[in-house]
Amino acid sequence: MLLNGMKVVSFCHFLQGPACTQYLADMGADVIKIEPANGPFERHWSGANVFVGNVSGFFLAANRNKRSFAVDLKNPEGKELVLRLIDRADVVVENFRTGVMEKLGLAYEDLRKRKPDIIFASGTGWGLHGPMVGRTAQDLIIQARSGLIAATGPRDRPTAIGCAVVDQHGGALLALGVTAAYVKKLTTRQGTHVQGSLLNSGLDLQTEPLTNYMSSRPGRTVFERQENLISWFHEAPYGVYKIADRNVVIPTNEIPKLAEALDSDSLRALQHLDRYADRDILASTVAEAVKNWMFDDLAKAFDAHGVWYGIVQDYEDVANDPQIAANNVFRHVDVNGETATLVNHPLRYDDNVPPLHTLSTATGSHTIEILEELGFSPPEIQRLLADGIVYTSADKASQAAE
Repeated sequence: MLLNGMKVVSFCHFLQGPACTQYLADMGADVIKIEPANGPFERHWSGANVFVGNVSGFFLAANRNKRSFAVDLKNPEGKELVLRLIDRADVVVENFRTGVMEKLGLAYEDLRKRKPDIIFASGTGWGLHGPMVGRTAQDLIIQARSGLIAATGPRDRPTAIGCAVVDQHGGALLALGVTAAYVKKLTTRQGTHVQGSLLNSGLDLQTEPLTNYMSSRPGRTVFERQENLISWFHEAPYGVYKIADRNVVIPTNEIPKLAEALDSDSLRALQHLDRYADRDILASTVAEAVKNWMFDDLAKAFDAHGVWYGIVQDYEDVANDPQIAANNVFRHVDVNGETATLVNHPLRYDDNVPPLHTLSTATGSHTIEILEELGFSPPEIQRLLADGIVYTSADKASQAAE
């Protein structure tokens, strides 16, 4: 794979950091996930209480292709083991609250004294400076603070995105930064402190509307709009519309084409209107014109007139979508005798999906293997286990994947 040879030590939990290191691991990096004896919080908590083979769905979503090393970081000997791993690594990734790595003596300034070419990636909530540093941050809080919730729904009904979009995007951006820093290291032998934040991630998601808003400052009333319109800055009829048998999206702004496709005299009469300034009346007219159409008939009419449209699907529809199947998006994996469905790495390399080679479904499933790579003998490993400095556990799923 593309990043074969890159070695990563991960101090990550929840989603931003694990997503970052999963992207890297999928692309071939050797990622070692540092875990406490009982594992990080996401091993014990899952959305909708979904556990597959006693493994959290949240953990499965962002931790494939990583090896698990369970260690007591508060023990000096345990910390020294981790430092030995870092000595062999190219990258350290962490997304703890600001100050945690400093308390552990594992901050960027500490590590680059020991290893000047280390790439240190910090995934914070608010950034490394400013009045919010140190405060709790997570996806929904950042969706709210970044303006995303206010911009998504009308002013009287702010609407959050229904997934951890900021966390996931933040992980992708952090992986992008790590990859760029790795290229720099290969060419200059210099390290880099890659600094990502959920706040910047939430704002980056809105580059298009923020550029338009900040360049014109139209005021808060611009967010008031007809209920079918899904943004404040697109021309009508850009939005979601209910038809007789389901919902559709209509992104086109070509009112003449739409009027002909729907054979709507009401729309024909409004062709002279400004598609942005008069977006509310145009959207209302489109909503009225499409409400009695069945989808199959609407699709034929739109196709015949070159009108863009899309079908609104729920997850049951997604599970059976032939285009999604053709893209090889989902992977079915055995987890301790039960089947989990994972979302594959989003990119394809020479038309191939990156393989699944490791699934560390138990904390410390690779502790012994990693200690052997560090040169420890069996008696030394047994002593570290007996003293509670490192931990291990049987992991059938991981062994099967390997």
